[in-house]
Amino acid sequence: MANNIRNITIIAHVDHGKTTMIDSMMKQSGVFRTNEEVEERLMDSGELEKERGITILAKPASINWKDSRINIIDTPGHRDFAAEVERVLSMADGALLLIDSAEGVMPQTKFVLAKALKQGLRPIVIINKLDRTDQRADEVLNETFDLFVSLDANEKQLDFPVLYASGRSGWASKEIDGPRENLHPLLDLILEHVKPDDLDKTKPFAMLSTLLYADSFLGRSLVGKISQGTAKANQQIKAINLQGEKVDEGRLTKIFRYEGTKKVPIEIGEAGDIVVIAGLEKANVADTICNLEVNQPISATPIDPPTMSIKVTVNSSPLAGVEGKKLTSTQIRNRLILEAENNVGINFSENEDRDAFEISGRGELMLEILLTQMRREGFEMTVSPPKVLFQKSENGDKLEPIEEITMDLDEEYSSKVIDSMNKRKGKLIDLKDTGKDKKRLIFHAPTRGLMGYTSRFLTLTKGTGVINRIFHSYGKYEGKMDGRKNGALISMEQGKAVAFAIFNLQARGEMFITHNDPVYAGMIVGLAPKPGDMIINVMKGKKLTNMRTQGTDENVVLTPVRKMSIAEQLSILNNDEALEITPKSCRLRKAILNPHERKKSEKSGASAN
Repeated sequence: MANNIRNITIIAHVDHGKTTMIDSMMKQSGVFRTNEEVEERLMDSGELEKERGITILAKPASINWKDSRINIIDTPGHRDFAAEVERVLSMADGALLLIDSAEGVMPQTKFVLAKALKQGLRPIVIINKLDRTDQRADEVLNETFDLFVSLDANEKQLDFPVLYASGRSGWASKEIDGPRENLHPLLDLILEHVKPDDLDKTKPFAMLSTLLYADSFLGRSLVGKISQGTAKANQQIKAINLQGEKVDEGRLTKIFRYEGTKKVPIEIGEAGDIVVIAGLEKANVADTICNLEVNQPISATPIDPPTMSIKVTVNSSPLAGVEGKKLTSTQIRNRLILEAENNVGINFSENEDRDAFEISGRGELMLEILLTQMRREGFEMTVSPPKVLFQKSENGDKLEPIEEITMDLDEEYSSKVIDSMNKRKGKLIDLKDTGKDKKRLIFHAPTRGLMGYTSRFLTLTKGTGVINRIFHSYGKYEGKMDGRKNGALISMEQGKAVAFAIFNLQARGEMFITHNDPVYAGMIVGLAPKPGDMIINVMKGKKLTNMRTQGTDENVVLTPVRKMSIAEQLSILNNDEALEITPKSCRLRKAILNPHERKKSEKSGASAN
């Protein structure tokens, strides 16, 4: 059976249509009954994945085609979840590279393709969304070839087959103007082009644990491709780490295989197949799960280190416990440890008192997704401003993470964007025309300067620009960078905000609160246009008189409050500020709420400097 198994991964930039393509492949290969109701983007099973239209976790699925089984691994398209991508590539024998026929080659395509080529995979290129009116398939194919060359692809990899397709309409063709009937050409090409590994079934069982799921019934579930031998239910197994040390031992209680997106229990798993196993309590990602006599671990791809961290503590505001149910440091600690175990892209550390926890990840989105998930689970917490993680070179020089930023925008906005990137110590690497008065700008800039830059970019391009960021490398420290120039408007006391007071204070700056919002002393209720914090009273009501003249009762009209995401709110924090997150609200606040203690702290900080 191993020769009839093909393991493929799908690589694409965010929103280039890979999850929709998998949906169509499943429907046309007979995974579903004719009368079965099927959701859109079936592989995006998480609540946040469906809402945001992005893949966060890598997930396997399986289809049967012409006496063969094709295991498909859906990979995330966003750079922050690249740790998922790096691991799942080790399970694949081949890759489908999906590229949008209008947008062309984008940063994430480049990043994941480089990893796939390094592992020796020979991709099949699919120019997707050919039904778009602005498609430029020929140019995109040339860009793709240039990309392969720039990534040092070998001759076999450069000789890639190309298909033109539309995942949504469910067709693929060898020619741009070829027949547009179904996806059979793609499924046939996978069987023909992807050669399965020649694996030995007679050796003792061994597999590399690649994904980890927490299952409420089975406990720890490990996903991986069986590298040798066969796995049988109830056999004794152990887990060894990359150094060959034993980390766990137990009985293989259950083996599952994927049929479509569902897990189906099986008695025997064979070399080459992707399976889910249960029975071990301590085994983790990158461990080798094997028979007791095996002592040689399977090598695993090292995962790039995190570049950004935040500190999470209990919610210490006067409104703590009003909206959430999970408030204690123990509950927060257990949840963060669980996340670090399940997500290898995240690192967890804590202080001696175990009441402040540091979480490190690849970028803003990864940390924002974690905080959003915790918020929905009923947690309350205080989060510090994000910090960039520096490294030291061999000479002892300070290094910082540098990102590559690709921007597609209208020509008229390019000078403003270049100016804004210069202020963030960005270097313009490439500038090219993409037709129809549009430009593509590519910068290298420090991660420090890019926190919350997406919203600024959208303001500069009036919502028409597209920005993509990806970690490039650790580079020379670029020196001091200006933080937020606006001072904070800070509430004077605790209570409910009054429309009359907010109306009169609107001229002082941008307000974050509206009528009847709860406030407390030390909470940031807005931003002033100038530097320097200002303490204001947002609870000052109108003085009542018995006079009724025409001008006395003018209508109070409040400017609508800007809705900011968690990532945006974290990006505008200064070092002496924090973000209070509860299930219903996110409130900016000073780290020290009492104004007298704040002044003392500032003076001691200034004297220390």
